Amino acid sequence: MVTMLPGVIKKEVNIIVRNATLSDLPNIIMINRETLPENYPEWFFREHLEKWGKAFYVAEIEGRIVGYIMSRIEEGAAFFKEIFTLIRKGHIVSVAVLKEYRRMGIGTMLMIKAMESMKNIYNCSEVYLEVRVSNTPAINLYQKLGFKIVRRIPRYYVDGEDAYLMAREL
Repeated sequence: MVTMLPGVIKKEVNIIVRNATLSDLPNIIMINRETLPENYPEWFFREHLEKWGKAFYVAEIEGRIVGYIMSRIEEGAAFFKEIFTLIRKGHIVSVAVLKEYRRMGIGTMLMIKAMESMKNIYNCSEVYLEVRVSNTPAINLYQKLGFKIVRRIPRYYVDGEDAYLMAREL
């Protein structure tokens, strides 16, 4: 995708979204540490990449990794069925874009690619995530992509903030 780079007059950039590789992990971890209060150890990223790598993506601009999405696949109760039904569902564990590259559609592109993989490669019928109740930009993005708030999870985060569990069918 070609888009305009914020803060730069009339400079178009080519955004490449591709599957993450092991060599991308240092950059992914740096983005996680720089942009999110929830940080994970290196082995956690490696495990997700090795087990569910077809739903783990990075976004690149001019050779620089500027965002990522890390997902996993689970079995569990459906959110959108009338009766209790076990299904395969995708779980978006972490998505982040460097601050200076936000509002360019990168988060949307990462979400769409991950959801396509969850449906077409991993045969998931739903996808869900947790998001801080104070993170209005992320909530707006997820709602734009068809996610609905399923419930509020009290004190979900280490600092005591609540989370919304949001989900959608694939």
